[in-house]
Amino acid sequence: MTSTVVASLLPPLLLRGRKSHAATMQSFPLSPPLFERQNHAAFVVKASGESSESSTTLTVFKTVQNVWDKPEDRLGLIGFGFSAVVAVWTSANLITAVDKLPIIPTALELIGILFSVWFTYRYLLFKPDREELFRILNKSVSDILGQ
Repeated sequence: MTSTVVASLLPPLLLRGRKSHAATMQSFPLSPPLFERQNHAAFVVKASGESSESSTTLTVFKTVQNVWDKPEDRLGLIGFGFSAVVAVWTSANLITAVDKLPIIPTALELIGILFSVWFTYRYLLFKPDREELFRILNKSVSDILGQ
């Protein structure tokens, strides 16, 4: 995987309150078209490397791709996708119906805020708790996909 970042900064943004970096900029390998403008500093940064395969999202996509490659599991995967679409549609209609009731939306909003605060404190604030959440999610995904 290779990526390139090109940045062109105005001198006040780059050099405000500092001494000139013109001598150090000449040591960077810069492409000629970037220096056509006067009073601009240009940088080209290139990075290459392999991405980490420990990402949860990448693991989920590879698992779905492996299930899709097996002909006997395609029907289950299509059913799982259809169930997800139906669940989203049903929940959207249920939320719309509940939202029309007079006092319930305010109470549910308060419950949602309190639950969000609790969830953030319980699973997202500290690193060991985040790792526990990732373990729970990976276990749930593997249980759903039968692995």
